Amino acid sequence: MAEITAALVKELREKSGAGMMDCKQALTASGGDIEAAVDWLRKKGLAAASKKAGRVAAEGLVAALTAGTTGVLVEVNSETDFVARNEDFQKFAADAARVALSVEGNYDALLKAPYPNAGKPVSDKLTDLIATIGEHLNLRRAAGLSVGSGVVVSYVHAAVAPGLGRIGVLVALESTGDTARLEELGRQLAMHVAAANPQSVDVASLDPAAVARERDVLSAQAKASGKPDDIIPKMVEGRLRKFYEDVVLTEQVFVIDGETRVSKVLENAAKSAGAPVRVAGFVRFGLGEGIEREQKDFAAEVAAQLGS
Repeated sequence: MAEITAALVKELREKSGAGMMDCKQALTASGGDIEAAVDWLRKKGLAAASKKAGRVAAEGLVAALTAGTTGVLVEVNSETDFVARNEDFQKFAADAARVALSVEGNYDALLKAPYPNAGKPVSDKLTDLIATIGEHLNLRRAAGLSVGSGVVVSYVHAAVAPGLGRIGVLVALESTGDTARLEELGRQLAMHVAAANPQSVDVASLDPAAVARERDVLSAQAKASGKPDDIIPKMVEGRLRKFYEDVVLTEQVFVIDGETRVSKVLENAAKSAGAPVRVAGFVRFGLGEGIEREQKDFAAEVAAQLGS
């Protein structure tokens, strides 16, 4: 009999879509033979989710949850927007966020962690939900932020229920200042991040590769303009500053008032909060971002159903 390793269980889980414990039981019953284990699961009705695994899941919900100096975001995807209004799906997303909070937003730990009052891990509970709802579902990602002193504040855009919506944002403010003032500022900054979608907190933390790529493009554009060579570096630096204003949080104009730079907003906040305020980090999850959505040919779909 082959040894039932974690790698073997993982392989069967990916192949069948069944839960980890079910996969382990199937491998034990089949002597470690993957194909026989798949058949075992199918006979037990535990591999039904695998039929849906190839479908594109780009709808669903982003869940946000905070507790004092810690916060998490979780994205759970479905195939259709209709499922996002399903009470069982919403409960799973909210529960997943609560579990994520207990593991500080660690995605791998979240999947393995016990689902509340279920006697099984979160990943297996998701498999059960796939069978119940009848769509391919995916717990796509999770992230967390925490600070030693200050607040972590969340904002959910297009909310369908408390803490559940299409865009979720966390903002971590590090400060010893007044908590109520920090929470108010944090919520406004989270709304700003939802709208402006910055890439980094400040220029120093911007991805060097992104800066180099932008500099190359701007240099080529400046040279193509026909300006004298001694003018080109100044043109590039000027345009690079505009790039920073577009993608760096502290360089952006605050969407709340439409005129003050975020760096100045933080300076002003330090006065009202009674202590310096620093954005320690932010996370923004836009539902389905980065997922290649399936483009359907409706006429071809109807023709196929009619057998023509």
